[in-house]
Amino acid sequence: MTQDQTRTSTATIIQRLVEKGDFLHLCREQPTLFSKPIHFMLSQHTNVQVIAEGIIYFEPLDVTNKDIVLSCGIHGNETAPIEICDDLTRDILVGNIVVKQRVLVIFGNLPAMDIAQRFVTENMNRLFSGEHKNVTEAQLVNDERRRASQLEEAVKQFYYGRDNKQQSSRYHYDLHTAIRPSKNQKFAVYPFQNGKPWDKRQLQILLACGVNTILLSGNPTTTFSYYSANEFAAHAFTVELGKVQPFGQNNMADFYEVIDTLTKMVCGNELELKDYDPADFLIYEVNQVINKHHADFVLNFADDMPNFSDFAKGEVLATETGAIYKAEHDGEAIVFPNAGVEIGQRAILTVIPTTI
Repeated sequence: MTQDQTRTSTATIIQRLVEKGDFLHLCREQPTLFSKPIHFMLSQHTNVQVIAEGIIYFEPLDVTNKDIVLSCGIHGNETAPIEICDDLTRDILVGNIVVKQRVLVIFGNLPAMDIAQRFVTENMNRLFSGEHKNVTEAQLVNDERRRASQLEEAVKQFYYGRDNKQQSSRYHYDLHTAIRPSKNQKFAVYPFQNGKPWDKRQLQILLACGVNTILLSGNPTTTFSYYSANEFAAHAFTVELGKVQPFGQNNMADFYEVIDTLTKMVCGNELELKDYDPADFLIYEVNQVINKHHADFVLNFADDMPNFSDFAKGEVLATETGAIYKAEHDGEAIVFPNAGVEIGQRAILTVIPTTI
C-alpha cells in the first residue's frame, strides 16, 4: 500500500467513526484497521487516539481534573458492560455528548467476545500486575497474556500522559457481570489498599451508580482494578452488573443509574451524591479464599445459588480429595463460586459483614 493509499484508508476509517461511531464493531470485524495508532480531532474540542483494536482515548482541549479508565469485556461473555461502553463510545464519537475529562475506554478480550466465552485460553483477569510474564517452560505465551500486557501499558501511558502541572484524580471502573445471579444484582470489589483507608466518597459514587454492596479485598490480587489501584493510586473498582446474558438480551434499563453517573463523570457534570450513611451499604470483608487443588473439587450447593447466599457455621461449602471446606461463621456468604476453574485457582470466596 502506498503512502497516499494509507492516508486515504486512515481518513476513511476516521470518517466512518465520526459518522457511525461503531468503533467496537470495526474492532471485532476488522481489527487490522487499528494495527497502528490513529489520531484525529472531534469538532475542534477533543483529541482522539485509537491506540489499538479495542482501546480508544479521548482528551479534551480544555483543562481537566479527572483521568477516567472504563474497561469492559475482560471476560468476553459479560455483555452488559460491553454494551454500556459501546453506547458511550458511540455517543462521544458522533457528537451526542462531549467529554470534559480525559477518558480511556477499553474493550478487553475481543476474540472471547466472538465466541461468547469468558476467555479463549486463560482468564485474563488473573494476569495483571505482571502475572502475564509468569510463564513456565511448558507453557506458551497466549493471546490473553499478550493482551493483558498491552492493556497494562495503555493504562500506564494514559495516567502518565497528563501534563504534570495539572492536578488530577485517577479513576478506573472495570465493569463485569457475574457468572451466576446475585442476591444483590450489582456489587463492587474494592481492591486492597495497602494500608490506605477506604474512601467513603468513592462508595457514594458507587451508590449513585446503583451499587450498594461492597466487597473489601484483603490482599493483593492480579485483577485489572488492583493493578490501577496499586500502581497508580487510582480509585479503582471491579464493578459487577448483574448476570451474564447473550448480546442484545440485557435489559439496559437495569443499568440506568450506572450509565447516567458514568456519563456525568466523563462530561464533567457535578454528581449529586447522597451524604455517606452506613445504613445505605452492605459491606463485606473476605473470610476465606478457597482454592481448587484437585480435579474432584465439588461445590456442596446448587449451581444456580446466588452470590452472597449465606450459610450457618459448620455447613459444608465444598469438598475435594483430602479436604472439606466449611463455613466458619454464621452468616458467612459465598461469592464467585466456580468449581470449573483451573487447579490452583480460586474456586470460592467467602465473606462476612463488616463496616468501615
